[in-house]
Amino acid sequence: MKNYKIIVASIFSLILFSCSDNDETDSELTGNGEVSITFDNGFNGNDLIIGAKNSANTNGEELTITRLNYIVSNFSLIDVDGNEYIFPKDDSYFIISQENEIEDVVLPEIPAGEYTTLKFGVGVDQEKYLQGADGQGDFLTLAEDNEMMWSWQAGYKFLNFEGNFTSDTVTEVTDFKIHMGSHGSSLDNYKEVSLALPINVKVSDDMDSNIHLKIDASKILTGSTSIKLSEKSVIMVDEVKSPQIAVNTTEMFAVDHVHNGNGH
Repeated sequence: MKNYKIIVASIFSLILFSCSDNDETDSELTGNGEVSITFDNGFNGNDLIIGAKNSANTNGEELTITRLNYIVSNFSLIDVDGNEYIFPKDDSYFIISQENEIEDVVLPEIPAGEYTTLKFGVGVDQEKYLQGADGQGDFLTLAEDNEMMWSWQAGYKFLNFEGNFTSDTVTEVTDFKIHMGSHGSSLDNYKEVSLALPINVKVSDDMDSNIHLKIDASKILTGSTSIKLSEKSVIMVDEVKSPQIAVNTTEMFAVDHVHNGNGH
């Protein structure tokens, strides 16, 4: 009986120690840290390699992609208590470019804590655009350098997706271009994405963390709405297909894993 009491007491002490240790770990999340987001582009389950033929998508069309660029913006993180930290808006516009090997967004000085959800936009919101060319800061030049502008008057390309394809009905290699953006306030294709994280992102003075996203670019054509290049291979200002592509594009993002601590 005495030995039994000793064992029970030991187990109870171990539980108390574990809880105390967890509380101590949580209390160490002070100050601020950096959260990076990696956009790992793929296509229908494969790595996306510029200039390489991809396996056929669910439309039966076989693509060779020569350009995949898109704008992500207006990042925020929601913590375990439901509070939303909004990253400073003027610094919250980024371009992901497969051809130029730009795949990371870095958000410095995130308040310490644990975060459960990542939110961001695809494209440039009307509020930002209506600030005029002078209100865009360095992002306007960055967009021009990465083929993400038609012109200032015509606006930003939120998505620049190009290459060539074949299908059952289009047997000769044919170029395609999908340039999606907003066209005035009457055709606003800016969309938001919200992603629940598989484990909480932890941030503190001593901890910079990474959220690794897997991107399936085939969703641009095979998301909620099926877009067939065989029917129309150049889509730019299209009142029907552009909004459909905008929704499809939001569906290509998924969280692969979270790394708490330096590295990916």
